Amino acid sequence: MPQTTRKKSPKGTVSIEEYQGRLRLRWRHLGKRYALSIGLPDSKVNRQVAQQKATIIELDIASGNFDLTLKKYKPHTQNSEGLSVVGLFELFMEYKAKRLLPRSLDKYDATLKYLERYFDNRDAAAIDEKAAEQFMEWLTKQKLSPMVCRERLTLIRAAWDWGIADDHLEAGQSNPWVDMVLRVRVEPKQMPKPFTREEMTAIVEGFKKSRYYSYYTDYVEFLFGTGCRTAEAVGLRWKHLTDDCSSIWIGESLTRGVRKATKTNRARTISLSEKLKQMLLRRRPEKPEPDGLVFRSAKGGAIDDHNFRNRAWTSVLGESGVDYRKPYNTRHTFISHALDMGMNPVEVAQLTGHDVQTLYENYAGSVNSRPRLPEF
Repeated sequence: MPQTTRKKSPKGTVSIEEYQGRLRLRWRHLGKRYALSIGLPDSKVNRQVAQQKATIIELDIASGNFDLTLKKYKPHTQNSEGLSVVGLFELFMEYKAKRLLPRSLDKYDATLKYLERYFDNRDAAAIDEKAAEQFMEWLTKQKLSPMVCRERLTLIRAAWDWGIADDHLEAGQSNPWVDMVLRVRVEPKQMPKPFTREEMTAIVEGFKKSRYYSYYTDYVEFLFGTGCRTAEAVGLRWKHLTDDCSSIWIGESLTRGVRKATKTNRARTISLSEKLKQMLLRRRPEKPEPDGLVFRSAKGGAIDDHNFRNRAWTSVLGESGVDYRKPYNTRHTFISHALDMGMNPVEVAQLTGHDVQTLYENYAGSVNSRPRLPEF
């Protein structure tokens, strides 16, 4: 199989390369680089097809008829016959790859594998509601949870919506996957119980007394005291705090070495309690590095959430006699207790970075914050 070339092609020349098992074209025009997936696996015959497409593009560039939108050159822009289910989803993945972090694409890769196993080279245009239903029934038998099954179907539905909008499928074609997502019944899950005040005290004291994990004490207090997402607390840098540590800016998160915006892509500023302010002042170096992390692991690096949960958190909760709940429950606990204290839900949502409806639906789990039946 020909190797992908990294050589620069002359201007106006379209090169053919293999990318993730599929053929794509690359070229430069008017100072801009272009890449176009053919949607076909790398083979001798398919390279001939790709060369025909490349020649069309080269001729259009030479004659001044180049289509800057690329619609003219995309596989089957007006007629989707021949574009496979797998090929369509691969094009969708290539589109999403420009907007998502590599780890976020894992679920797309998993979905692609199921499509490859079931549909093989079947045309995307041939998929109707009956075919989609048969795939859904097959998928539910693959030892997937209903939640994961729905997630896979949601991605396929999104791929079809994108394919229709981007002219990879025939304009006006209905999406056969819409109803399939709704047919997967996901049983409601009971929210985990928030930690009680006594449990919170026991956990913090457990970390203070721990021979191995006491250096996490401030981090745990910060989680309980702010309701931050764990990745937000892990990614907190000294430049995000005011000089007197009375308030913090939260607009970034850090997960296993990957720094990005918060989950909702919205920043917020929080005024801290006196207790948290004094704790951070004690931690603050005399001349802190602006990009330095506020909370670190024992070895001085960023806290690994999996390692913290599996070792420190599990160990301390067990020794403290507290029923296990994930560290993320510190956020749920903060919101529930704040609402029980009578805080305005709008203010709580501003502190935690939620919208009010999401806050009530997903986090208001303590008894006092629930609607009560009237006494008759």
